[in-house]
Amino acid sequence: MDIAEDTATTGQEPLPETDFKIFEELESEVRLYCRTFPAVFERAKGAELFAEDGRTFIDFFCGAGTLNYGHNNDFIKARVAEYLAADGLAHGLDMYTVAKRDFLTAFAETVLRPRGLDYKAQFTGPTGTDAVEAALKLARKRTGRSGLVAFTGAYHGMSRGSLAVTGNRRARRAGGVAGQDVTFVPYEDGPQGGFDSIGFLERLLTDPSSGVEVPAAVIVEPMQMEGGVYPAGADWLRALRELTERHGILLILDEIQAGCGRSGRFFCFEHAGITPDVVTLSKSLSGYGLPLSMVLFKRELDVWEPGEHTGTFRGNQLAFVAATAACELWRQDTFHARLAASIDRLERFRAELDAQGTNLVTRGSGMALGIDLGSDSGSGPLRAERLQQYAFDRGLIVELCGRRGEVVKLLPPLTIDPAVLDRGLDVLRQGLRSV
Repeated sequence: MDIAEDTATTGQEPLPETDFKIFEELESEVRLYCRTFPAVFERAKGAELFAEDGRTFIDFFCGAGTLNYGHNNDFIKARVAEYLAADGLAHGLDMYTVAKRDFLTAFAETVLRPRGLDYKAQFTGPTGTDAVEAALKLARKRTGRSGLVAFTGAYHGMSRGSLAVTGNRRARRAGGVAGQDVTFVPYEDGPQGGFDSIGFLERLLTDPSSGVEVPAAVIVEPMQMEGGVYPAGADWLRALRELTERHGILLILDEIQAGCGRSGRFFCFEHAGITPDVVTLSKSLSGYGLPLSMVLFKRELDVWEPGEHTGTFRGNQLAFVAATAACELWRQDTFHARLAASIDRLERFRAELDAQGTNLVTRGSGMALGIDLGSDSGSGPLRAERLQQYAFDRGLIVELCGRRGEVVKLLPPLTIDPAVLDRGLDVLRQGLRSV
């Protein structure tokens, strides 16, 4: 079939030739997203990515939740450019700097104090798994216990400690991580339906012959993202908080992907009205895609000795500058109005899909929506992959998640232009009819 015939058959323009040679020659086979989204990107603005071959893509992926405020947000970019132009410090380890002081001040005034949270902050290495590693290490040091409880479907990172509390077998095997010291309990909801995980945990902890010691901590995502976009209910989180307090167990909330506004609130756990002992943050914390990772914990848990947990890039000054600007966005009425309007649009789209009664299930909260095309039938993962490919061919980037890749995950920027959001949702409507 020649190009003319191929175009006539598919109704699409043939893809332009793109040079991937240097990547394929020098980069490891471990690369993933470039295989799903085969384009060489050179620019990005707001909710759009621009490839060097002239194609434009709407971004409902947002760097796996790293770009909640969109690409090159003007307000944040101006602060970073101004700081660079003034020869601001770029690297500072954990030294005192103006950039860090400004961020801590803004974060306390904008995020912590209005929510009645009295936390101390620890800056770890550059990515989310570093925050999780530090949180687990702190919990074990503070309690003197080694055990942990995690949940099926959980994703907490790719380094050894984080992998130990991550449910994905493939990832754990690649890291050579065994399940010692970690007890996995079914999450509140999952592909097999709901489960009384709180009652099950109570049995394990109160039965002297359960084989499970009282753990140092329970680590949980308030909304499982990689596991298939499963939000935890407010009552369930409150019950988990009560159980951990009663048994003297620290509660760690992993807000790395679900936090920084993704649920509509800054912290995803806010809807439950609980106060975790420890919170991990990263991804969109800097607001600009710059690496920044932080652990928040109650003051009485600060048992670290100086230099006991370090990291060369725990003082990303540019990220501090960007994160300070991101905090200021949360004080703007226009930001909240745009976010509320976008959430409303996404909820109406979800209601539209639910009303169709087709072979799919939707889940989510705020600006996170999962379209579950079914794992039990066996065709769900294939349908999800086809929908993802359909979307990419028509200029929309979406990620897959879930146990077998059966869930299409939508993570548009919180600041997305309404017309761009509607265009992306239209592509999905058409794609769902097609697949």
